[in-house]
Amino acid sequence: MKYDLIGMMWPALVGVLAAALILDKWVLPADEGHALPTDGGYREAVARATPSVVNIYTAKLVDTRDDPRLNSPLLRRFRANRGGAQRIERSLGSGVILSSGGFIVTNNHVIAGADAIQVLLADGRSANASVVGNDPETDLAILQIDLPDLTPIELAQTSDIAVGDIVLAIGNPYGFGHSVSQGVVSGLGRFGLQLSTYEGYIQTDATVHLGSSGGALIDSQGRLVGINTLIYTAGAERGEETPGIGINLATPSDLAASVLEDIVKYGRVIRGWLGVSVEVLFSEGVATPPVQQLIVTNLAAGGPAERAGIRLNDIIVAMDGEPVVDGRAAMLQIARLRPGHLLRVNVDRDGTPLELEAVVGTRNSSG
Repeated sequence: MKYDLIGMMWPALVGVLAAALILDKWVLPADEGHALPTDGGYREAVARATPSVVNIYTAKLVDTRDDPRLNSPLLRRFRANRGGAQRIERSLGSGVILSSGGFIVTNNHVIAGADAIQVLLADGRSANASVVGNDPETDLAILQIDLPDLTPIELAQTSDIAVGDIVLAIGNPYGFGHSVSQGVVSGLGRFGLQLSTYEGYIQTDATVHLGSSGGALIDSQGRLVGINTLIYTAGAERGEETPGIGINLATPSDLAASVLEDIVKYGRVIRGWLGVSVEVLFSEGVATPPVQQLIVTNLAAGGPAERAGIRLNDIIVAMDGEPVVDGRAAMLQIARLRPGHLLRVNVDRDGTPLELEAVVGTRNSSG
């Protein structure tokens, strides 16, 4: 009887095990959405991105400052006969290859005023770089090198980036060469720092030092999240230095890619223009916390906003369905629109809601 019972249970047990294996192999969804590292940590992400990150070395000739103690007529004549004294000032930074055609994005402050720029790749090759164009309003610049078999980096979808995501910074800190640090995304859309005209930084705690400006901030898959732009350090506004206590701010990768595209195509960045000046007011709510509101304080004569019917003292509530809660964020939103875009602008005029349509114009670099 005991053996008969075992004989009856054995086929059922085998069936259950087989069903479990089938479910695991063919039915249950694979866990592909998680960005957890393998036993090798983030080595695959770093290996994928590193060939696209370059070290940048710049040099410029600067006039040597005169020593007041040597400012006698005789010595001035002596120096004039010898020609002006100059010295070479060297600097370093990082960049990211975005195109197989050799186009590299970096920070404008990395190459500003440089007389010579040299780029060093991770595989040991080097080349002189030319400046294709720059955009001081985002502190970005585009370089180009002439080398074969370049590896452009893959871009991450900016909309998929979230606070808490693991990120890695790759750059050339203090000239040490390609170096990697790890952190998390601490914040998104950081505005109001007034470090450049158009702000919307990704904040991270990944360690970034001098020489890493212009380098890559990547996700755990090796895709470009942003361009490491600066360290916001406590005490910097007072001229103090507190090394190691800072916040890394990176320019989003989609903004960098759009700057590159415009500079390569048009020689400059094409920005949308509404022709309106605003000031920030805080709403006075009793039951709700105060919210920023944008009140129109000036209109460009004949500009897109005026033609659309926007008036002084209108409160801009939303644009293209996006609530307006920050003046600098709204300015960036308009600037990234293409001229000719039909922008829906929701305003509050003396308590009456209105929806107006404005045809976005072209913003001149001067204003």
